[in-house]
Amino acid sequence: MQTDPIADMLTRIRNGLAIAVASVDVPASRFKRALADILVREGYLKAFEETVVAGHPVLRIYLKYGPRRSSIIHSLRRVSSPGRRAYTKAKSVPVVRGGLGIAIISTPQGLLVDREARRNNVGGEVVCEVW
Repeated sequence: MQTDPIADMLTRIRNGLAIAVASVDVPASRFKRALADILVREGYLKAFEETVVAGHPVLRIYLKYGPRRSSIIHSLRRVSSPGRRAYTKAKSVPVVRGGLGIAIISTPQGLLVDREARRNNVGGEVVCEVW
């Protein structure tokens, strides 16, 4: 049993980028699917698909690399954890690296990127930061 499945997903992506593999497998859930969808939409991942491995649903995440196999993601950091939740108000949504990165926020409207949360004037739990 995992205490923080989101941190596990982010760690698998970081580890895959460190050894420059084409894809990583993560146990599937709706929240992880939404998180992967945002990372693909923002250009940090190539793609993802849901498959079944040994009878369990799995997200296969295809990692994206730049020239000379350099990683597109420089840092992938979990902000809110089960033991220490990090919430933000609509007026104080964080800006990551002066707007060069993104903060993914779990809001009542679903998972949103920081600029979408500011535009929709909603706050929520800051899940992770990517740059």
